[in-house]
Amino acid sequence: MQQKTFESKIEIKGIGLHSGCESKLVINPAPANSGIVFARSDMKENNVFPALYKNVVDTRNCTCLGNSSGQVVSTIEHIMATLYALEVDNAFIEVSNPEVPIMDGSAKVFYDMLKNEKTVEQNAKRKYLKVIKPVEFIDDKGNYVKLAPSDELKIKFVIDFPSKIVGHQEFAQKITKENFAQMIAPARTFCEKYQVDYLRSIGLIKGGSLENAVVLDGETILNEGGFRVENECVNHKTLDCIGDLYTSGFRLLADVEAFRSGHYHNNEVLKKLFADEKNYQIVED
Repeated sequence: MQQKTFESKIEIKGIGLHSGCESKLVINPAPANSGIVFARSDMKENNVFPALYKNVVDTRNCTCLGNSSGQVVSTIEHIMATLYALEVDNAFIEVSNPEVPIMDGSAKVFYDMLKNEKTVEQNAKRKYLKVIKPVEFIDDKGNYVKLAPSDELKIKFVIDFPSKIVGHQEFAQKITKENFAQMIAPARTFCEKYQVDYLRSIGLIKGGSLENAVVLDGETILNEGGFRVENECVNHKTLDCIGDLYTSGFRLLADVEAFRSGHYHNNEVLKKLFADEKNYQIVED
């Protein structure tokens, strides 16, 4: 397989989750072997952010890239997962705001807008990150992400929440364009109402609403119509995992096992993977 990029630029508009301000993405074609790179179009210098795990500076509510000048671009995970599913290797993404637009809280809008855009094959072989030794990151609460050798990307994700409306959910499948479109892309971010109230009290999620998140209040879903897909919560965690792991800079060949984990764990397991060259190989298809 050859590397791919988009044939022409694509514009997507939305709002930033935390700022509530309009944010515009311009996704441009990019040269072979350049990977996914973000750039702040509202800045004239020190505005480039390669989407690599080593440039992740914050994982508390999303995945946030930073650079040496202290500038950031945040909430990259949903567009990254979409580019992975669409097999786009190289793109230069201009963002008019410190935040990638949240859209509806899932990757569905990104996927639906980009799936029919033409891509072009480039004069370079696609490169894969192949895990050859098991690697894991486990936190002090027992939540973890584990990577094991495989010839494809498979993810098993398990969540357990006290709320009966979420409870125990599992996702366990090979990642394909088909199941991404049907099960993963439509899955929205979810949170409890008390979390929304707190974040708003400290000046965050000014752009948050029932239009871009599933909000739970005890055993009640505040969104009209309830969940969009079966096991939406764990499917959204899988979406985030795909996007975060694409910050490896390569398409990943691994069995991924995740238990009650998040952006922080995804970033830490990549750090452990790359800490020893015996853990992986870079291979061409």
